[in-house]
Amino acid sequence: MNENITKRNELLAQKVIKGLESRNMSGYYAATKEEALKKALELIPEGSSVTMGGAMSAHEIGLVEAVKNRNYNFIDRDAAEDKRAAMLAAYDADVFLSSANAMTEDGVIVNIDGNSNRVSAIAQGPKKVLFIVGMNKICDDVDGAMKRARNVAAPINAQRFGLSTPCAKTGSCMNCKSPDTICCQFLITRFSRHEGRIHVILVNDNLGF
Repeated sequence: MNENITKRNELLAQKVIKGLESRNMSGYYAATKEEALKKALELIPEGSSVTMGGAMSAHEIGLVEAVKNRNYNFIDRDAAEDKRAAMLAAYDADVFLSSANAMTEDGVIVNIDGNSNRVSAIAQGPKKVLFIVGMNKICDDVDGAMKRARNVAAPINAQRFGLSTPCAKTGSCMNCKSPDTICCQFLITRFSRHEGRIHVILVNDNLGF
């Protein structure tokens, strides 16, 4: 990545981390995907039960593959015969892997969900939630984060899943009530009452959508 962009990301990440700390959440900065993977594995004790929502960023840094191939009990929703049981098991998992649709510079995390298994697990259940977030997802404020989630993340995900939503066809949010909409639940995480539960690794890269 361009040296000037990297320097900007380092400085911005420190601001985000301070914001997270003020909200009883932990933040870390990784200069590369490899550093992000190393830090993530440090935060997941061996033998832990681990599951996830639809976190492309966790795939992109190699975390999902690492968890599958190491000494962890990975609850794989995609491979499970009973997907509902696998999703319910997430609420009692040691670690839940996720990303964010957007984050603010002062540490607020914004997510939109269709089935709501991801946002519900972020809000309550798993003992630890680990976010992998590319610096491309940092926005000025909650309004900007919501706009990014609805006009960048949602249309791309709708297209990725082959859904018939207006945003999949136009590339931007139409505030629809389509049966295929993935904008069913909005979660704004502005504080954690449980110290040590929410961890965010900010990565000096463009990850996810």
